[in-house]
Amino acid sequence: MALVVQKYGGTSVANIERIRHVAGRAVNSYNAGNSLVVVLSAMSGETNKLVGLAHDASEFPIGREYDVIISTGEQVTVGLLALALKEMGYKAKSLLGHQVPIVTDSQFGSARIEGIDGARIMAEIEKGTIVVVAGFQGVDTDGNITTLGRGGSDTTAVALAAALKADLCEIYTDVEGVYTTDPNICQDARKLNRVSYDEMLEMASLGAKVLQTRSVEFAKKYNIPVMVRSSFNDAPGTLVCKEDREMEKVAVSGVTYNKDEAKISVLRVPDRPGIAARLFRPLTEAGINVDMIVQNISHDAHTDLTFTVTKTDFKRAFKIIKETAGEIGAMDVIGDTNIAKVSIVGAGMRSHAGIASKMFEVLSKEGINIQMISTSEIKISCVVDIKYTELAVRVLHDAFGLGREEILEER
Repeated sequence: MALVVQKYGGTSVANIERIRHVAGRAVNSYNAGNSLVVVLSAMSGETNKLVGLAHDASEFPIGREYDVIISTGEQVTVGLLALALKEMGYKAKSLLGHQVPIVTDSQFGSARIEGIDGARIMAEIEKGTIVVVAGFQGVDTDGNITTLGRGGSDTTAVALAAALKADLCEIYTDVEGVYTTDPNICQDARKLNRVSYDEMLEMASLGAKVLQTRSVEFAKKYNIPVMVRSSFNDAPGTLVCKEDREMEKVAVSGVTYNKDEAKISVLRVPDRPGIAARLFRPLTEAGINVDMIVQNISHDAHTDLTFTVTKTDFKRAFKIIKETAGEIGAMDVIGDTNIAKVSIVGAGMRSHAGIASKMFEVLSKEGINIQMISTSEIKISCVVDIKYTELAVRVLHDAFGLGREEILEER
């Protein structure tokens, strides 16, 4: 008997008919002899609706009450699935984050999981119960409801799989697996049979919507195999697993993009020790993550400093930086929300030379200006004007041969 954790996203539970379909999938796994924990997102569009209501009530709806509001969507879906399973004659019980409990820190809106007590879930499993857990939510040590950030249900599922020592975590979504790029942009995008934790981590952080970043971090840390597959058909998915030598044969395994990017430039910043720390500290205290950072060469003891944040955080970040820039004597602050980040990812980049130069040449031939660059061992990211996003993705996908059939055999 295997212990399986299944997670279903918002499109998979968008209405009662689809919830019944999920119940059927869960029952099939249970009848195959598996112990089963099912993690659910809110119905498709429901979280956006709740966020909209919060913004109607407040200009900057952050903090405890915001999490109280946006966590309610998952409460509805877990209750409905449990009812559907009982209607089919199976034992089922829904649990909210605080009932598990899934204990987090108190960073409302983007809380991090600190621990999971799996005793209650295991006790229900021993009774033959299909346990249905609300994704995306937890509870801090003061008993406050917290949420894990967008895509947090993925993190809930993988973290539960780690805590329960599950044999497999299945992530059911509206796509059949992890593709070489977005099939909506490239018709010749290919589904990968396998992808390494590191590659998936980079893809997730760079804009691929298949898995949330922290869920991949959990999977890698605890060596949890994760199968990404569609909830709408029985096609084989993509296995996210440990890297092996075969994966390094392909230099680039995927092209990703992220339009949820905004750029902030601080002009004529005094170039002396401690200024950068002074500039970014208020953003950290506000819980705003900074992505790419570029600092120009100093002239006349001053420099320009540019960084990116999410569009969601842009208004808050701009306001904070504007205040801090005045305090440190910077000349001005300008922002740009019409940018996107396009990236190439591949474990084979460690052992293949010339990848960066090829990427830059391909973009140059299309007249696409590169505004910022960042790299790691297995990825290269470029910030470009948002109007060139799709073009950049297509030409890079083609340039690195990701549309060919052999990519499936190699990966």
